[in-house]
Amino acid sequence: MVEVGDLAPDFSLPGDHGEDVRLSELRGRPVVLYFYPKDDTSGCTVEACEFRDAMPRFQDLDALVFGLSPDPVESHEKFSGKHALNFPLLADEDHAVAEAYGAWRERSMYGKKYMGIERSTFLIDEDGVVRRAWRKVIPRGHAQEVADALVG
Repeated sequence: MVEVGDLAPDFSLPGDHGEDVRLSELRGRPVVLYFYPKDDTSGCTVEACEFRDAMPRFQDLDALVFGLSPDPVESHEKFSGKHALNFPLLADEDHAVAEAYGAWRERSMYGKKYMGIERSTFLIDEDGVVRRAWRKVIPRGHAQEVADALVG
């Protein structure tokens, strides 16, 4: 599990904008990685739209934002288009990146246990070091909280 102060695990994942994104190639800028369970579900839509609406603030802070879920690129393209998202969604279909960050956890719904994404966000600095980690995120208001953390 990734902790504050750790070097963020590197990865390369396909995105809905047609290119692979490699974290190590983004050094020099702050990066926000937010893990969410599933495209076009209620909480995930709230979170994505709040990041969309906060993008001018993230851009002013020279920060990059990426949403990651186990959904395939095609699902991300649909979700992004439907809600006019202005940042890339990355397809972590084998959930290897979520596992590396500790966002792939045992979950429970209606008494049934299963493995899935625990809504989590990581703020990575210009040198690739994790500066903040949010776990068990509540979607409403979260994008603003992350933007505020970027300011310090």
